[in-house]
Amino acid sequence: MPISAIGTSTTEPDTRPNAVHAVNRTRLQGRPRPAGSRGFTLIELMVVVLIICAVIVGAIISLGATGKDSQLERERDRLAAIMAYVRERGSMLTLEYGLRCGQHGYRFVFYDNRSMQWTPETVDDTLRPRRLPAGVHLELIIEGHPIVLDDKALKIRSSAASAPAASASSPAGNVGSPTGNIASLAGNIASSSGGAAPPGAGTSPLGNMPSSFDYQVANDTPQIMLFSNGDTNSFALSIVRDGVNRSATLQSTDDGTIKVSDIIEPQP
Repeated sequence: MPISAIGTSTTEPDTRPNAVHAVNRTRLQGRPRPAGSRGFTLIELMVVVLIICAVIVGAIISLGATGKDSQLERERDRLAAIMAYVRERGSMLTLEYGLRCGQHGYRFVFYDNRSMQWTPETVDDTLRPRRLPAGVHLELIIEGHPIVLDDKALKIRSSAASAPAASASSPAGNVGSPTGNIASLAGNIASSSGGAAPPGAGTSPLGNMPSSFDYQVANDTPQIMLFSNGDTNSFALSIVRDGVNRSATLQSTDDGTIKVSDIIEPQP
């Protein structure tokens, strides 16, 4: 490099962009980073995004795309469909059916004219005992009176389970069914409890059938009656979401139909 007489360089400094960037990189590499200044890696950001997506998908599955409780709707529709099936089956076979409810499930029974008592339905798999999903429970009102439900009502006695079920599958075995004679059926139930209806039992508009069960008169006696002639006792059965009191109700009407309500949101 040429040097002048006074000892200074006679050339200009290199101001080309590449040379400047090279000098800056050298300076930055020699400078230590302050502690705690490390950013997020791409993998960490992807993990956070996946977690957020999983939470959103879970909310959509639980409440549905419209914000409704799809699980509650599904249980309501299932119970309504099974009850409609039971009423049609009872009409075809001339069988008196009933619904026995616990706090977290339900099962169906029929009136066996041979043993003259309510018997668990074990022939038709559609009418098997069913449990509600976690976070959902049943509430029942009979004749305007709330009924205390217990999951013990869902248990089937071993003696009842081993009883012959031919009358449930053969209409010929039920020629003597008490269809149209509800009073005789009520008398049979009353006799099983010592000849009297349960204390506090209301009177059904169908006759002298005790339809408000403050306690069970027999191990398999249903709370809800689904008679083969299309009649029912007066009831309101609600499927309720725990904690928020969101509910859907199946309710009997005066004309014998069962009204299925929309999802009722809790009042603020």
